[in-house]
Amino acid sequence: MDISGLNTVASQSELTVTETKKNDALGKDDFLRLLVTQLQYQDPLNPADSAQFTAQLAQFSSLEQLGNINDNLGGLQLSQTALNNSQAVNFIGKTITSSGNSIHLTDGVSDDLQFELGADAKAVFMNIYDGDGNYVKTIESGALSAGEQTLKWDGADQDGNEVPGGAYTFEVAAVDADDNMVNAATFTSGRVTGVTFKNGSLCLLAGNKEIPVDTVTRVTEDEGIGD
Repeated sequence: MDISGLNTVASQSELTVTETKKNDALGKDDFLRLLVTQLQYQDPLNPADSAQFTAQLAQFSSLEQLGNINDNLGGLQLSQTALNNSQAVNFIGKTITSSGNSIHLTDGVSDDLQFELGADAKAVFMNIYDGDGNYVKTIESGALSAGEQTLKWDGADQDGNEVPGGAYTFEVAAVDADDNMVNAATFTSGRVTGVTFKNGSLCLLAGNKEIPVDTVTRVTEDEGIGD
């Protein structure tokens, strides 16, 4: 048997493997190149099995179809994104409600702390944190009924000192008459004044807040809370 032919096949295989490692992906052109190389350097005394060759051709066809589907899906995604972005301007002027626990403090005036209670509560506690997650203050409320509620923050910390303006977050804990925990969900609302794109995401501008459009749970024509 011709030893030089075997060496040629080995060299060709090493080159193919090297190219595949560099690309980290096997495309349809690479697959076809491997198939042609296999036929070119097959042993004439032991040719490729016809069934195996047919299976490889079927794999190549499937790979090409998957590549085409992937391209079409990519184009569809771009079209859908463009459509969603253009429709987002319809939110401007409307009042939205979204899940979230962010508030903003400006010149000592804070956004309302909005939340919804799943049942009547005899006591509600609101913990406020700064942008770094540091504890700032706890606001305690008396009995509140089930449903949407709003509390105020005076912009001061637990010791009564004014805190700097900026972004803050809050969390809610509530108990009923039997001291059992009551489900409480925080939310935010405001009148949309603009649209922005941040880190590839679409956000609605409401006051000082940037609200991801996928967190919006309600849209109304009325004037909003916390404008």
